[in-house]
Amino acid sequence: MILYIRSALFLVWFATISVLFHLVCLPLLMLPARYTCAAARIWARMVLLGLRWFAGLGVEIRGEVPEGGLIVASKHFSAWETIALMAILRHPSMVMKQSLLRLPVNGWYSRKMRMLAIDRAGGASAIRSMASGAAEILADGRPIVIFPEGTRKKLHAAPDYKPGVAALCSQLRRSCVPVAHNSGLFWTGGFLRRPGTVVVEFLEPIPPGLRRSEFMAVLQERIERATAKLLAKGEKEIAVRQAA
Repeated sequence: MILYIRSALFLVWFATISVLFHLVCLPLLMLPARYTCAAARIWARMVLLGLRWFAGLGVEIRGEVPEGGLIVASKHFSAWETIALMAILRHPSMVMKQSLLRLPVNGWYSRKMRMLAIDRAGGASAIRSMASGAAEILADGRPIVIFPEGTRKKLHAAPDYKPGVAALCSQLRRSCVPVAHNSGLFWTGGFLRRPGTVVVEFLEPIPPGLRRSEFMAVLQERIERATAKLLAKGEKEIAVRQAA
């Protein structure tokens, strides 16, 4: 029962600050994008703060947080990492479905922050189109966040990495920082937000210049191996907590 109450309190917090930020920050849409990006980072940090206050869910960051214009490729379990990476990184541009840019309000902010839209049915032409916009973002010293599996995955599901991230890194000739985490143990696909600590681990960067097949093999191996370790340890801690 306590878990449901704490999850409900967080949901109220999340909805309240989201509505307030969307309304109060509307004038920022007329200013340079850095102001909207800064407001989004504050919003994301307040979401994480609410998770710690109400749901008992904290964050631990491991590895060196990347800075500047490079590619960040993250495992994708839930909405948590889209929020957390916006709070942790400085003004990242997220690769997202093209349809999301057409949403009212959210789409306005995403366009202003120059989020990268991709048409999943567009194939190689969609990657080339996205790469031109990505080059401008990287030149501004902003990181680009991409979820290489293209969609959220269930815990322990077989990996399904798409080659788009390799094409993007190859065309832009930028390093790629793999990211592993265990958010799916705590931010479930439903209503509940379980207490604990989400561990985010920034792994060794992959330099540009690798062949596509080699790049994909290295990326998948690093993310999946680190993710498996984080999940195994997290599941043991949850089992101990439930047995207590």
